[in-house]
Amino acid sequence: MAYWSWGDAAAPHLVVCVHGLSRQGRDFDVLARTLVARSPRPLRVVCPDVVGRGRSDWLADPMGYGIPTYAADMLALLGQLHAEAPIGMLDWVGTSMGGLVGLVVAGAPELPLPAPVRRLVLNDVGPVIQWSALQRIGQYLGNTGHFASLQQAADAMWTVSRSFGPHTPEQWLALSAPMVRTLPEGGLTLHYDPDIGVPFRTMTEEAAGQGQAAAWHYFDQIRAETLLLRGAQSDLLAQDTALAMAQRGPKARLVEFEGVGHAPTLIADDQVEAVASFLLRQEPPDEKPRSGTG
Repeated sequence: MAYWSWGDAAAPHLVVCVHGLSRQGRDFDVLARTLVARSPRPLRVVCPDVVGRGRSDWLADPMGYGIPTYAADMLALLGQLHAEAPIGMLDWVGTSMGGLVGLVVAGAPELPLPAPVRRLVLNDVGPVIQWSALQRIGQYLGNTGHFASLQQAADAMWTVSRSFGPHTPEQWLALSAPMVRTLPEGGLTLHYDPDIGVPFRTMTEEAAGQGQAAAWHYFDQIRAETLLLRGAQSDLLAQDTALAMAQRGPKARLVEFEGVGHAPTLIADDQVEAVASFLLRQEPPDEKPRSGTG
């Protein structure tokens, strides 16, 4: 598994940023740079390419593409990073799929983490995922395409990503550049293994509903201070789910962004500010770590 590292590799404060289903770790370039620049203490930000994406290897068995594998991989990554430089403070930022992995990592107290998750950012995802959004994603997932240029690829990605909200042409091109790889025969294609769509296409509405109880169980066990971001026009995270997340478990603080659907890209100034101010806020000297309520 490849990962992108920003800041001080020896810093005891680690922020892990995990991307969405068909994305990759470079999605967090803007956020990572901002966090490192603004942090009052040494900080390391690590942004993995989840297996099957970006620079990471592909799985021989596509049925391994799922949250259990991704969570196990993150534990292995944290173990490796902890061996290189002890982790004293751990925060997590997860967009969509990366947020679901974060639910497991932060909500399973038996996991052997080097440090408990202190602060958790869930970006437009929760225990209940709207079936209509999964159907929409399934229409394009696995169609990696063939493009003559980066601009052509960026234009094609924009047609299925308009819900990300307003971006300048320069912002979208920068976000798109790491999303492609060069083909041996020439031209470009999307970075990920098309087979990540295999287990996705086997999912039924009934199975998706059954997974909600387990996801709520993880959420209710979270002890980390939690920030929930939601695109106000999101078709994946319903507002009633977001409001429920603010009332139970870690009682997430909810921030919504107008003019954005699924999912905020954490590039716009207001989105970056929401995350940076939450993660970098200094605790008063007499403040005790949160114990949370189940």
